[in-house]
Amino acid sequence: MSRMIRFAPLVLIALVIGAMVWRLANPGDSVTRSQLLGTPVPQFALPPAVAGKPPLRSTDLATGAPRLLNIFASWCVPCIAEAPVLAEIRRRGVRIDGIAVRDRPEDVARFLQRHGDPFENIGADDRSRVQLALGSSGVPETFVIDGRGIIRFQHVGPIMPDDIPVVLAELEKAR
Repeated sequence: MSRMIRFAPLVLIALVIGAMVWRLANPGDSVTRSQLLGTPVPQFALPPAVAGKPPLRSTDLATGAPRLLNIFASWCVPCIAEAPVLAEIRRRGVRIDGIAVRDRPEDVARFLQRHGDPFENIGADDRSRVQLALGSSGVPETFVIDGRGIIRFQHVGPIMPDDIPVVLAELEKAR
């Protein structure tokens, strides 16, 4: 019996290590979903993020037709990968508005010049207040907004080419 008691701490340590290795190999869902799905976009009025582009207000998102609202930043590497995909979605006739988070106007302008500008309006969210009000947890993140200004779908992370059919289907459902 005393031999088994001596090995109990080793067995306990092995179980704890095994549980930690299992959790690292099988992480839980780390995506934070907005609790606002199915509700109106929170009221906001953002100043323009760059000269020559209209600002963005919540009322711009309730104009009768569904649209995408993309939260991005010039300093965001996944946003660079997403830029050509947004351009392709725009070429397909989708209206896209943007919110530039914690960014400087000159950096946003440089980003748009280098990677394309699919946006109709871009608001500057210097303190991430609107981003947080939308329930967004990071950049990039995209919302499908129906024609009445109701949030219908949330895509966390960059939209990649394989995601285009899903996004277009969600836009169609929002009609």
